[in-house]
Amino acid sequence: MQIKKNPKANLENYSKLFMQLGLVLALLVVYLAIEKKTYDRVIDEFGAVVLNMDEEEEQIELEIVKPPKPKTPPPPTPDKIEVVEDEKEVEETVIESTETDEDEAIEIEEIIEVEEEEDVLEDVPFAIIEDVPVYPGCKGNKAKLRACLQEKITRHVNRKFNADLASDLGLSPGVKRIFVMFKIDKNGNITNVMARAPHKRLQSEAIRVIKLLPKMIPGKQRGRPVGVKYSLPIAFKVE
Repeated sequence: MQIKKNPKANLENYSKLFMQLGLVLALLVVYLAIEKKTYDRVIDEFGAVVLNMDEEEEQIELEIVKPPKPKTPPPPTPDKIEVVEDEKEVEETVIESTETDEDEAIEIEEIIEVEEEEDVLEDVPFAIIEDVPVYPGCKGNKAKLRACLQEKITRHVNRKFNADLASDLGLSPGVKRIFVMFKIDKNGNITNVMARAPHKRLQSEAIRVIKLLPKMIPGKQRGRPVGVKYSLPIAFKVE
């Protein structure tokens, strides 16, 4: 007799279904494990421990006690006290008087006069000179002499400077400046003329013009003639 197998009883037909159910159960277990809340165990058998951080440390002060100095024993008392007569003579010191009589002559040492060396004054800038150099023809007080000197030098430069020289040098259009420095020495002469310009020919022209200034009355500092440093900017326009 042959046993017939029912096709519904074959479990291999449900293998895919079992595998899907297993995956669903596994995911369900993982999800529940993640969502499960756990709490830390609190051990309060010994109570809360409180630390006092503000307590000051106890300081121990050591007192240094110096050992007492040993007392020197008193000298032994003599058996007998003898009285000795003082026979030594004491010489008296005689203090002579320092007063002088009118008849005595007083010797006076010779007084030597020492000549003080004169302070050597260096050149003083025009801005702080006490008495400015006097340009020929200028009169008045210190303020007027200062203003007159500046005006005379400006007029001299405007009259003597060759302004047409700049146009022949091929300079770019615009305002050009020449800086000139010179000194009016102790005798009133113009010395140490220096200039800085955008071209050497302009520099030479500025030096030439300044050297043509007339001799002046020298400036004074503390009542003595000194050299006076003077700076002069010259500006001109090139078209």
